[in-house]
Amino acid sequence: MAFTDSLISECDADVVMVDRRDRPGGHWNDAYPFVRLHQPSACYGVNSRVLGSDAIDETGANAGCYGRASAPEICDYFQRVLEEDLLPSGRVRFFGMCDYRGDSSGEHHFVSRLTGEASTVRVRRKVVDATYLAPTLPSTHTPSFDVEQNVRLIPINDLVALTEPGSGYTVIGAGKTGMDACTWLLDSGVAPEAIRWIRPRDTWLIDRAFVQPLELVGSVIEGLSLQLEAAASAESVSDLFHRLEASGQLVRLDPAVEPTMYRCATVSQHELERLRSIENVVREGRVAHIGETRITLEKGSIPTDAKQVYVDCTANGARRVPGRAIFGPNHITLQAVRTCFPTFNAALIAFVESTREDDAEKNRLCPPNPYPSTAVDWIATTSMSQRVQVTWSQEPDIVAWMDRSRLDVGRGIIAHASEPRVQAALARYVANNEPAIDKLEGLLAGAG
Repeated sequence: MAFTDSLISECDADVVMVDRRDRPGGHWNDAYPFVRLHQPSACYGVNSRVLGSDAIDETGANAGCYGRASAPEICDYFQRVLEEDLLPSGRVRFFGMCDYRGDSSGEHHFVSRLTGEASTVRVRRKVVDATYLAPTLPSTHTPSFDVEQNVRLIPINDLVALTEPGSGYTVIGAGKTGMDACTWLLDSGVAPEAIRWIRPRDTWLIDRAFVQPLELVGSVIEGLSLQLEAAASAESVSDLFHRLEASGQLVRLDPAVEPTMYRCATVSQHELERLRSIENVVREGRVAHIGETRITLEKGSIPTDAKQVYVDCTANGARRVPGRAIFGPNHITLQAVRTCFPTFNAALIAFVESTREDDAEKNRLCPPNPYPSTAVDWIATTSMSQRVQVTWSQEPDIVAWMDRSRLDVGRGIIAHASEPRVQAALARYVANNEPAIDKLEGLLAGAG
């Protein structure tokens, strides 16, 4: 949606969208109902339409930060983008409930999932693959562990459908989904001691206060400059992460446990405190089997009871796959370029497609930046993001596009350049950017 919106605003392209779901919104249609964006709504969605009210939350766990839309709000938003913006343009056609079946002799085929009717499209320019990074979702994936017949195992989606309490709640999964499940249970009145969290690994998290756009955009440049300062001064991978933590750029749930994951998840200080209130954390590896009286894990087993409710949060989310060339002679494969901002990346790719002819040049401007998974992946994604930012800064039309793109979290930073906080951050950024990139690339080579 972000790609199509940007493309038709920059050129006279016609677009045929084929989706296996009945409406736009992708994975948000299958997400658990209480999930929220981990980035502000103010820089998510498509360029042509604001998502939410661009207001800062005054109360709650997200107080002091820009609002984050829920799954229902996001689905409604994308439906409005389609019905009120894209389709009325006369240059976009949407075919829902259809499966793409491939191409032959330059013709591309898709089939209705309802009627079986086949359709053919002759593509004049390129096929755009928006499925390469399609996520695995809690509501549709199959757990990797065995479960005995009478065990109450539910996907996180079904928490809102419970009609009677369990003796306790066992959350299985260490990532963003597991954190969301724990937070929702706590916010719904479940006592921390009633929650058992099976967390084989811990993850580095981003303090959400440093990823705020618009009037709080100074936080972005301040956070980035602190990251670059930490990177430029780091003597080893371990030293880097300790410096990032000391400067507030990465946080962890348990100060005594060194995280081994990093997946772009954000957290507020309030949420961090709430999650730390859960003391029954199981670190015996992944679950292998859940029985009525015992849970078997990779490194041991623990007792349980038949009335426990198990919440499966083990789906992997976004696919962690190798990067491939985004632009080819007949195709575009949508992927990350700047780490952690998917709709910005899609819109930027569309702008580059509409303003450049040579695929080699397009790929130079948009190198794929695979989603991070392990802690050391922070180094790879950050160094690539910074390296390509330098490349963009030398392209006046890209600079101008980013300055008017609502999806760019750093948009408008120059307007705040007189603020002492921003001035200090810009000076730190300039002093450390190139040394940090070189250091990160060196650390990555050594870690590999």
